[in-house]
This record gives sequence, C-alpha cells and structure tokens, in this order.
Amino acid sequence: MRPVVVLIDGPSGAGKSTLATALAAAWPASADSARPAGTAAPASPTVVRLDDIYPGWDGLEQASDHIEAELLRPFRDGGVPRWRRHDWVADAPAEWHGVARAHPLIVEGCGALTRGTAPLADLRVWVTADDAVRKRRALARDNGGFDAHWEGWQRQFERFLARERPLELADFVIDAG
Repeated sequence: MRPVVVLIDGPSGAGKSTLATALAAAWPASADSARPAGTAAPASPTVVRLDDIYPGWDGLEQASDHIEAELLRPFRDGGVPRWRRHDWVADAPAEWHGVARAHPLIVEGCGALTRGTAPLADLRVWVTADDAVRKRRALARDNGGFDAHWEGWQRQFERFLARERPLELADFVIDAG
C-alpha cells in the first residue's frame, strides 16, 4: 500500500499551515484494537511547508516546480524524494531534506496544487478566506516581515491562479474565514 499524499493550497493567510498542522496531529497513529497482532502502527505524516522552500519573495513558481520534480515525482515513482530549504537570512539555497517514502506526506503552501502536482496526490485541498481576514492574518504572523512584499506576492499569486487554475483541481474547498 502506497502512502497518502495530501496537497493543501490557497492564498496567503487563508489557514493552510494551520490545517496541515491539525491534519498531521489528527492522523490516525494507530488502531490498536483493529490492527492484527504483529503489524506496525501507521506512520505519522511528514509535513513539508513551501514557506521553507520559496527561493525568496519572487519564488512561488520555482517552489512549485521544485516540489513536483524533487519531492512528489520521486515520492510516487520510487526515486529519492527530497526538498531544499531556502535560507531567508542569507537569501541562498541551504541544506537538502530527505523524505521517507513509508510515511504519508502533506505538502502545504501557495503553489502546492498545480496541473503537474495534482495527479501525484491522493487528496487536493484548497483553503480560502476573505481577503481582509487573510491580509490581517498574514501580516500579523510575520511581524512586519511580509508587509513590504504583500502586493508583489499577491500579483505573483494571481499569475499562478491564472496559469494553473488550482481551485479547479481541488477535491475539497474549505473557507477558513
């Protein structure tokens, strides 16, 4: 049985990270009474966050391409799934992280759900919220670090929406407003 892959996408501040954290925490760790003796408990999911991957404030498309080529395709095709962290302080690529193919995988972030990544996932979720709510959440979360980049990120995200049409690829839509 292959591990489940969940993609969680949506605009900034919609609640993707919160949903991914809650889903990972609620993942069935075991069903001891129903599991045959001697079988292993299901593995906890690995959560990969695109915030750790974007190569800077203009890197949404590059991060989408990166998770498809380096993480999701190898995860599904028997390769070596991995992702590379971006060091925001040094503004440079940082270390690589391997992902165990025996664990379920949750990938969350703006740009996770594309025409290329959708077929590689078992569940595709779009999270949304009112624009004013999203902006307030996102700017509060980053303690001023996002303020100067909000408009540019939104333009980049709108180009992503037009190009990939991720809402049409989603199995579920959650309004987290």
